[in-house]
Formats: sequence, C-alpha cells, structure tokens
Amino acid sequence: MSSIYDIEVETLAGDRKDLHEYEGKVMLVVNTASHCGYTPQYAGLEKLHERYAERGLAVLGFPCNQFGKQEPGSAEEIGTFCQRNYGVSFPMHAKIDVNGGGAHPLFQHLKKAKKGVLGTESIKWNFTKFLIDREGNVVARYAPKTTPEEIAKDVERLLGG
Repeated sequence: MSSIYDIEVETLAGDRKDLHEYEGKVMLVVNTASHCGYTPQYAGLEKLHERYAERGLAVLGFPCNQFGKQEPGSAEEIGTFCQRNYGVSFPMHAKIDVNGGGAHPLFQHLKKAKKGVLGTESIKWNFTKFLIDREGNVVARYAPKTTPEEIAKDVERLLGG
C-alpha cells in the first residue's frame, strides 16, 4: 500500500471503494457504535460534517462491535438508527474490527501512524477518532471521551482558517 488513499472500504450499502475520493480533503475517521455511552457524539460529528464539508472535511464512520458488543445491528439497522436518531448524513461504512488479527487495514494503518496512550496501538473503546490532513498524514488521535466540538479547532487549522 502506498498511501491511506489506496485502502479499500465498504459502505453500509455494500459498495466497495478506495479512499481516493478523499484525496485533498481533511478526514476524521471514527469507530462508532449505536449502543454506547458515547453514541450521542454522532450529533457532534454530524455538526462537524455540516459545518465543514464544503470546506473539505470528510467525516467517516466505521461501526465496530468489538467493545461490549455495542454495535450488534445489521448494516440496514445501523443506517436507520444513525439517520433517525442523529440525522447522520456523513458516510457510514460496513461494520469492521479495529483490533486483533482481523482488524481492517484502515485501522491498522491509523493505529501504526498514531499510537495511543503510553505508545499502545490498540483501540481502547468506541468513538476513538483519527484526524488526517489533506496530504493523507495522520496528524492526531483522540480518545473516545474527546468530543467532536473539542476537535473543531484542529479541523479549522487543517482546513486553513
């Protein structure tokens, strides 16, 4: 793999694509779950998407059921939940693993590029967030408790204002 843009992902609808469509954009990649204490962050993520999408921000959600089995639903159930409860309009993707031998290549790449607390690579819980600049560099990793509102200043900086 030559860059993050070469990584293939699958949408909730089952379409496969690589991340090349996001070249030149700032990306915020988040592992999500519908039944988590941090689930209300969907609202803040949607606000970031609405506020900055036209300036080049792409918020990308990746449901994961590895933490307390808090994302048990099917792709259709996840999509319906996100839309009905939080008005999510940013791209949501097929359910993936973020840790272990079956970790999705995107999260393997993100974890290697930005390690967590004490230098660990593993994702500790739902709603861990990674911020990627317009050149595809992973510039920040945020803990689940860090809200989308707290990330806005870093997004602004990368968007150029």
